[in-house]
Amino acid sequence: MAKRVLLIEDEPNIIEAISFILSRDGWTVHTQSDGVTALDRVRALPPDLVILDVMLPGKSGFDILREMRADATTAAMPVLMLTARGQERDRDLALKLGVTRFMTKPFSNAEVLEAVRTMAGG
Repeated sequence: MAKRVLLIEDEPNIIEAISFILSRDGWTVHTQSDGVTALDRVRALPPDLVILDVMLPGKSGFDILREMRADATTAAMPVLMLTARGQERDRDLALKLGVTRFMTKPFSNAEVLEAVRTMAGG
């Protein structure tokens, strides 16, 4: 059975690029572009991995990550966080909140694929 990834991102070009490379690699990709309902989506159909953007409409990726780590059902779920800002404090906050891996935009398709494969244990 294909592994599932939930991509929580609001930029269409990034959604398209990541969906394409992961689908081609055998992943089933679900997308969510609204921060407010993202956690409900994670809980409703728990993915094997979450790719989470920092800047989202309604609720930040940091808030979503904080809530995921506080919930027993999603506390251990691997999370790859994406940010357009390469600022140290974003990285520090993500690490403090328990992110699995952190990636700064722009990134290459190969970087995303390698990160997802590593995080999924394959």
